Amino acid sequence: MKVGVTTFTTDEGIRPAVLAKALEERGFDSLFLHEHSHVPVKRETPFIMGGELPRVYYRTLDPFVTLTAAATVTDNLLLGTGVALLAQRDVIQTAKEVASLDLVSGGRVIFGVGTGWNREEMRNHGTDPRTRGTLLNEQLGAIKEIWTKEKAEFHGECVDFDPIYSWPKPVQRPHPPIYIGGDGQAALARVAAHGDGWMPHSVDDPAQARPQLNRLAEVDGDVPVIVASVPPSAELVAAYAEAGADRVALTLPTEPEAETLRLLDAFAAFVSDYR
Repeated sequence: MKVGVTTFTTDEGIRPAVLAKALEERGFDSLFLHEHSHVPVKRETPFIMGGELPRVYYRTLDPFVTLTAAATVTDNLLLGTGVALLAQRDVIQTAKEVASLDLVSGGRVIFGVGTGWNREEMRNHGTDPRTRGTLLNEQLGAIKEIWTKEKAEFHGECVDFDPIYSWPKPVQRPHPPIYIGGDGQAALARVAAHGDGWMPHSVDDPAQARPQLNRLAEVDGDVPVIVASVPPSAELVAAYAEAGADRVALTLPTEPEAETLRLLDAFAAFVSDYR
């Protein structure tokens, strides 16, 4: 099992290039970043994790800019979104951003996607929360067309465009792996229909790790699993290893440089345990 980290990069935390170099030097294999374009001042949607919305949500950097900075100072670190809110994005522009990052990094992108939870944020992007699942499904079909065809076109209910040219194409063939975020039945169905892998959010109880991953059988899923936002608990990480996870991405708190490096030194024990 491989070990990476999941984090928010912000204007108040460690700089992306410093973080990426530190991860690679300590043997972590991957970096996954969250995405939120903004936080509406008037928000009725409750925070998905409960309680107040953490400060990092307000200050997070753009994941693709951040991952590009990470790519320029590393050689092997995998660069992932955990997850990108594709249903809030323009699919043609996002196809170019991901393909460009894959080119710049030499084929190191893992494209994690999800529908999102903040309804007000979605509406500000022109996305109807009620149809975001259908939209995401069509976007995934469209983005694969753009990545793999010289002349790409797509005609659906939510995504519709006539033939286009779009370069660069990704380095990875046929395209960067698409990991579907989420734990519900809709996410599992999306894994089976559109995904190359599953990216569930970590459970807190080690006893629930195997039952969680066994849910892939509900959709006949035979795909790799990256468990995101895993607390740095030896018992929980071991439970996911035993349950068959291909990779865990440990939750790295957003802190200034000195504290982040101290945390990574402590987390490095997990890397040596699962090499």
